[in-house]
Amino acid sequence: MNYLAHSYLAFTDEQIVGQFLEDVIPNRDRFSFPEKIQQGITLHREIDTFTDAHPEISEAKKIFSPLVRLYAGAFVDVSMDYFLANSLADEVLKNHAERVYRVLRKYQEMLPEKLIRMVDGMEKDNWLYNYKEDWGIKYSMQNVLNKAKYLEKDLPVFQLFLANKPQLQKHFDRFFPDLFEYAQKVNSEF
Repeated sequence: MNYLAHSYLAFTDEQIVGQFLEDVIPNRDRFSFPEKIQQGITLHREIDTFTDAHPEISEAKKIFSPLVRLYAGAFVDVSMDYFLANSLADEVLKNHAERVYRVLRKYQEMLPEKLIRMVDGMEKDNWLYNYKEDWGIKYSMQNVLNKAKYLEKDLPVFQLFLANKPQLQKHFDRFFPDLFEYAQKVNSEF
């Protein structure tokens, strides 16, 4: 769900593609892609593993857990994209979003139909850029609720985010530099 962070932590165009593919392909298919795209798939997995084990993320999940239980991680991921978007200069964020859409279009023939449809909506509504807006994150959180099998669709998750924004910002500020450093390390080992 945290498309901005995963794309921002990709170091090549091919890694951007792999980062997006990881969430939509069966594990058995990951080796059918070119090596540089496989690196993006691997990087995505490493980022997720590191994130899930980080103490700041564990603390941030406690904010959402009473309301959404096991889905807390998904809402923390979306929250982190909001803070990442707001930590970037506007022009940097805009250029990054445009690059991601351009790269995904360039490699479109490798993408499953489900991902192509998602990219269509993502580009049309400029999700990556609009993560910086409260309404953009509200939309993303509602998307998570809509896709969650065991959650009511009208839970006040966004209101919970707003009420805890300063605390979530602190978790992001302590977490993201560690994640960035870790992603650089993983990339250097390819």
